Amino acid sequence: MDSGSVAAISTLSCAQCGKPAHLQCPKCVELKLPREGAAFCTQDCFKASWSTHKSVHLKAKLSALGPGSPGEQKSASPNDGWLYCLKKGQNRTPKLPHFDWTGSLKPYPISKRRAIPAHIAQPDWAIDGIPKIEPNSDLQHVVEIKTPEQIEIMRETCRIAREVLDAAARAIRPGVTTDEIDEVVHEATIAAGGYPSPLNYHFFPKSCCTSVNEVICHGIPDARKLEDGDIVNVDVTVYYKGVHGDLNETFFVGNVDEASRRLVQCTYECLEKAIAIVKPGVRFREIGEVINRHASMSGLSVVKSYCGHGIGELFHCAPNIPHYARNKAVGVAKAGQTFTIEPMINAGVWRDRMWPDGWTAVTADGKRSAQFEHTLLVTETGVEVLTARLPSSPNMFPWLSS
Repeated sequence: MDSGSVAAISTLSCAQCGKPAHLQCPKCVELKLPREGAAFCTQDCFKASWSTHKSVHLKAKLSALGPGSPGEQKSASPNDGWLYCLKKGQNRTPKLPHFDWTGSLKPYPISKRRAIPAHIAQPDWAIDGIPKIEPNSDLQHVVEIKTPEQIEIMRETCRIAREVLDAAARAIRPGVTTDEIDEVVHEATIAAGGYPSPLNYHFFPKSCCTSVNEVICHGIPDARKLEDGDIVNVDVTVYYKGVHGDLNETFFVGNVDEASRRLVQCTYECLEKAIAIVKPGVRFREIGEVINRHASMSGLSVVKSYCGHGIGELFHCAPNIPHYARNKAVGVAKAGQTFTIEPMINAGVWRDRMWPDGWTAVTADGKRSAQFEHTLLVTETGVEVLTARLPSSPNMFPWLSS
């Protein structure tokens, strides 16, 4: 606690007892808060008021993070904005949860859930957060062979998903918050007539996933500003005409160190090499062997906790596509199947930990992680990348130019 100028604050009263004040709260001074509530007559009065006075600092910080009056939020409801996320999106708290963070990154408050216009077709979890059809579908055990009509709708939906991710990519730069990226994804999806599939899926609070630095996957967009040197993955899924299209890419924010560049490029190559072997008759377990081999050659590790998946009318279904070696995935690729491959590659150990929000998976050692994903269609002769880059897609990756 700093001692202020007696002349400067002699006209102020102690916020605790009302006597003439001679001291000021240093945190209030740092935050440039009004002096009237920051003045105290003695250290004892300051200490006695601390349990209630410190809330002034939190409110000021939250107010600076987003629009409206987040500092005035008193409820822990998911409908309130600029609070920290808990219980997989079902709860909120004004305080940063206590946790043994594995790296330098920590969560920031999140905004309230974005609205969906009434004319947009919504999946069955949109209102209450609970998928009804997906968990009990036979397609959790049987890999669907899509009809030509279904395939055409998948192509259309996946193209929209690609265009949405491209819009997000153009917004990435130092100083932009991941919440602002989420807004771009949300608005672009709605403009195309789609629904952002992650929104309220098992209560996920946002329209896309943004995973920064040591976050492996399922990072929740929040009020943190991207910093020069960060890497950020944006994972987009669009629900349109009754089907889903899913993809993600990891982007550089400003000037990134060479180790991060190698990590991101190797992850990109892992996906490309995996896609290259997909054709009818290929065992699903072989995909992980290819990815693991390439990652290991660069001294990197493959995350084992999260896998690729079938996709179509269901967001997640059979087949299961592990990305690591010596996996026990069942089944072979057949023409007409659609699924994702989405390797997550870590600079350090492969193991992960979960943040208190119940969604954000981070590396156990705090080192960086990267991911790329495509939705694929197995054809009679090979594979079609339904979420492939378009001629209009921004070139965010230096190796594509060389």
